[in-house]
Amino acid sequence: MNIKLRLTAMNFLQFAVWGSYLTSMGTYLFGIGLAENIGIFYAMQGIVSLFMPALIGIVADRWIQAQKLLGICHLLAALFMAATGYYALTAPQVEFSTLFTLYSFSVAFYMPTLGLSNSVAYTGLGSAGLDTVKHFPPIRIWGTIGFICAMWCCDLSGFQSTAWQFVQSAIIGVVLGLYAFTMPQCPTNKSNSKKSFVEALGLNAFALFKQKKMALFFIFSVLLGVSLQITNGFANPFISDFGQVAEYANTFGVQHANILISLSQVSETLCILLIPFCLKRFGIKKVMLMAMFAWVLRFGLFGLGNPGAGVWMFLLSMIVYGVAFDFFNVSGSLFVDKETDESLRSSAQGLFIMMTNGIGATIGTLGAQQVINHFVGDSAGVARMEGWSHSWLIFAAYALVVALLFAVVFKYKHEPEKA
Repeated sequence: MNIKLRLTAMNFLQFAVWGSYLTSMGTYLFGIGLAENIGIFYAMQGIVSLFMPALIGIVADRWIQAQKLLGICHLLAALFMAATGYYALTAPQVEFSTLFTLYSFSVAFYMPTLGLSNSVAYTGLGSAGLDTVKHFPPIRIWGTIGFICAMWCCDLSGFQSTAWQFVQSAIIGVVLGLYAFTMPQCPTNKSNSKKSFVEALGLNAFALFKQKKMALFFIFSVLLGVSLQITNGFANPFISDFGQVAEYANTFGVQHANILISLSQVSETLCILLIPFCLKRFGIKKVMLMAMFAWVLRFGLFGLGNPGAGVWMFLLSMIVYGVAFDFFNVSGSLFVDKETDESLRSSAQGLFIMMTNGIGATIGTLGAQQVINHFVGDSAGVARMEGWSHSWLIFAAYALVVALLFAVVFKYKHEPEKA
């Protein structure tokens, strides 16, 4: 089979594993009485991202070929995800401690596969003599398509409020785990064993904090990273909660929240194509500001909309998500690549991910949980929806403050590229 088709299939499955539960798990946890713990479930992804990708990366560099380690990690993640689903489906009373422990082991092995799958793809394309810059983005887009397809499958099968979503994820994970062993070999590099532990973990990239511009950029990466996982964790429970209000109970959004939310991923796929033009035309500061104000709209429209007459606000919120997510994550990664020395480039990328998806996202989901617990709590009906509205508007206000601070504090002069 053509290497690009093989890598396309790998990326499709890679994100289908995640899409099976990422946007719907909050609704399931709400339904079993663990609403107050949604934040820690999503925060665990950020917590393990602080160290597991680096540790697994060291193993892949030195001892076990990346494609084999990718398969092993996916099989282990699927095993624990299957155990999560089995426990949740068979236990008379689901206990937080058991469910959270099994789930945590699963994501601990899944999160490193995001980097490993990229390594396998780059190696495969390189071995085939193909330009990674040209050929990888169209392959990676199929990852987002896989995520969307898994969301739709979870929704249409009725899994989004049940533990069957974990079983769906586990089945796809087993398929991908076995498939990974058939991918092109990724040789280990014994010379990497000569690196110090600090270098191997990428901790030497912290030297970039000595540069004021980079220090400010990474600080704002944490502040904006706070927003990244909030809607993944709470958008589905929020929209589904409108079912308590008779006026909205039978609307499409309430009945199929995952399909509605999947429009965010469609927008994400399309907005990637705008990044090269926007960066050349406006520069990193304006592009990052676009992302920050898009987060203001993302949250604010949730706070003001509803799945009835106000559904257009939800739809607009889904559309701006592509700008909010891509213009921050992808553009930020390109900025780090451009502004760092070649010797620190990989470590700097790891630091960027740590700041955003690790520290920022962890703080964000835990903080959002506290806000929602306070305003939503155990209220019901219209009062409950008002509490949700207050919560989203607080998140929007936070994003606005970060945007205004960034506009004032971060100094960067853009030199437009000549045609």
